[in-house]
Parts: sequence; structure tokens; C-alpha cells
Amino acid sequence: MSWGHSSNPSSEQPSDQPDPSGGLRVQIRWLIRRDMPEVLAIEQSSFQHPWSEEDFLSHLRQRNCIGMVAEFNQQIVGFMIYELHKARLQLLNFATSADFRRLGVGLQMINKLIDKLSQQRRQEIILEVRESNLEAQLFFKSQEFQAVRVMRAHYDDTTEDAYVMRFRLYETASDTLPFQPHNRIAFYDDAA
Repeated sequence: MSWGHSSNPSSEQPSDQPDPSGGLRVQIRWLIRRDMPEVLAIEQSSFQHPWSEEDFLSHLRQRNCIGMVAEFNQQIVGFMIYELHKARLQLLNFATSADFRRLGVGLQMINKLIDKLSQQRRQEIILEVRESNLEAQLFFKSQEFQAVRVMRAHYDDTTEDAYVMRFRLYETASDTLPFQPHNRIAFYDDAA
């Protein structure tokens, strides 16, 4: 499963919160069992095809799976579930409470994830986004993720495609240079 759920966007903002341009400072910490009701409420209000509690628990029981929440005034306002792999992090699920969108909560969670990357070990973050979830695609693009592959009819609940998006800590020359075909004739001219 992925961040690829279809979302129900909401432009509502809490009336007592700071201006969105200033952002909202949240605490990001490990997800614990008592957070589940709030996490499930965010999940169900955010996606047409939400994870169930059992989906969350089955992922979190895996040794390499981590859950984190964003908290503001002792209220869970966002969460992310990701897997640790040898050379990358795989973001499985990610959402922000509708009342706290566009206040910098998602940005802070992504920055926390990027901080876990290192030149020596894990250098990239991978995720899948439903083709219909334009809001998520635009958010991740704004955080320097790039669409690198299309997975046709990827989801069990629909025939919808998924876009694989990737963030790399350090781009290699082959990632940044456009494709240049190899000219075999030039090779022979140089040898003569």
C-alpha cells in the first residue's frame, strides 16, 4: 500500500492557528499504540481507500517498519509509515489532518525522513502515488521528488496506475544528464 490513496482535499484551516506562510511547528515522534484512534481518523478522512487498523498493525509488526506522528498541542495532526531497506527508505503511508494541511506539517515530516538519509548508507526515499492523487504528486514534486516509473493497474481495489516517485540525497551524473545516444561511427573516426 502507499501514499497513493485518493484524497479528499480540504482547504479549511484552524481559525486559531498561525498564518500558513509562517508554518506551524510540530513535534515528530514515534507512533505508539494509543495514537491509533487519531491516526485512523486522519487516514479515513484523507483517502477513498483507507488502511484498516489491521493494515497498520500488520505493517508496524514488521521489524523494518517505522511509524511516526506529528503532534501539535497534544493532538495528532499527521503521520507517516515507512520501511527501512539497505540503501533506501520506502514511504508506505503519509497523511496530514484536513484541518492542518498547508501549514507546513507535511514538509516537517518529509524533512525528518530526509534527515535519516546519509551518504554512506541510505541515499533515497521511494514512494508510490495513485495517478488520481494530484495533490500528493504536487506536494512530493515540491519536495524535490521525481516521478521515475509508472506501475500499470497497480492497485487491487481499482485499475488505477501508480507513479513511483523518488528523492535522492545525492544525484549522480546519470540522473541529471539528459539521455545522449552513443554514436558508434564517431568511435571509429576517433580510432582512425
